[in-house]
Amino acid sequence: MHRLSNLQLFTICVLIWSTTWHAIVYQIAEVPPEWGVALRFSLAGLVVLAGCRWHGQRLRFTPRAHALFALQGVFMYSLSYICVYHAEGHVPSGLVAVGYSASPLLGGLGAWLLWRSPLPARFVAGGVAGVVGVALIFWPEFGKAGAAAALGTAFTAAAVLLATVGGLLVHAGARRDTPFWPSLGYSLFYSSLCSTALAGLSGLPLMLPGSVQWWGSLAYLVLAGTVVAFACWLTLQQRLGPGKAGTVGVATPVLALFVSAAFEGYRPDLLTALGALLALVGNVMILRSRASSPDPTQSATAS
Repeated sequence: MHRLSNLQLFTICVLIWSTTWHAIVYQIAEVPPEWGVALRFSLAGLVVLAGCRWHGQRLRFTPRAHALFALQGVFMYSLSYICVYHAEGHVPSGLVAVGYSASPLLGGLGAWLLWRSPLPARFVAGGVAGVVGVALIFWPEFGKAGAAAALGTAFTAAAVLLATVGGLLVHAGARRDTPFWPSLGYSLFYSSLCSTALAGLSGLPLMLPGSVQWWGSLAYLVLAGTVVAFACWLTLQQRLGPGKAGTVGVATPVLALFVSAAFEGYRPDLLTALGALLALVGNVMILRSRASSPDPTQSATAS
């Protein structure tokens, strides 16, 4: 990854994370969301931890650290992604992606409440613009399919709230100098345990499909969506800092809408375009502010 230019790293992140939302559509078509999330993150966790072992990174941590990893996994990956998968069963994947534009404001407010992190006026204004933009994007869907849109909106809102809690926990781990990759690997592993438990308690049968689309989308989500994209994003963040690297989170939801329009039959109207523009402007305002809050890009782009 270190041989790639900043533009190449940015392009890889945006292209992958804007298309993983659509890849989830193939997953939920054949397997219940709980099992899909469990399988995806168990495999991703194994790949990440194996890579850590290969590179000689420390994998032994205190019980307190593992408790933090478990909480991160439960909120940021298990519960939030189960909600994402359910949401995409009711609304186009691009709308769910844009819904995450509301997460920076929630993360900033959470950081302010917990650690009294600065909360500049520009950051708040950008966050409010993002929330209003998301509301405008979802509004036309209620006229097309009211009940389905309501469920999709509720699941999206739940996913964003849960991911925000997970982001705050990641921020807490970073404040304790927890290594990124081992933290990610263990969090993914614990998330798979939680998702498996939820699937079992719900009485959902595990039946692995034989379709190429399902296995191909799973491999894409595990390898590209988790390992490759996070490696590129982390390298970009180390070079440019969280602020400039956060531009990935601005471009990704917009491109995800185009993916939905191209492959899911989604047809945005003028109100949707206005909402997308407002969410985009809000994200830019947030990135240009100097709020010391959890980096919104991690929860807002990865899917």
